[in-house]
Amino acid sequence: MSYIAMNRFKIRPGREADFEQIWKSRESHLNELNGFREFRLLKGPQSAEFSLYSSHVVWDSQEDFDAWTKSEQFRASHRNAGKREGESPILGHPEFEGFVTVLLESA
Repeated sequence: MSYIAMNRFKIRPGREADFEQIWKSRESHLNELNGFREFRLLKGPQSAEFSLYSSHVVWDSQEDFDAWTKSEQFRASHRNAGKREGESPILGHPEFEGFVTVLLESA
């Protein structure tokens, strides 16, 4: 079954639009790889300390995801990560979580 790769990001208060623009203007390259199915950037709860976001990528398999992480497309899409001018909107490092689908229901 499918594999879901997620990264959780804590974003500085007031920098949400900057963070979202980084994603909107990036070169993704995901659709160039076998097994890519869907990408979503999710905005979660906000607190005084940070806004929570998650990138959510669905792959056909963990093997397809692993191939992505070893690809030239992966390197190209992450080439400028963390090299933005000024203070980063991201607090700390993203937290990766990977999940194998064991049950799927859909409409």
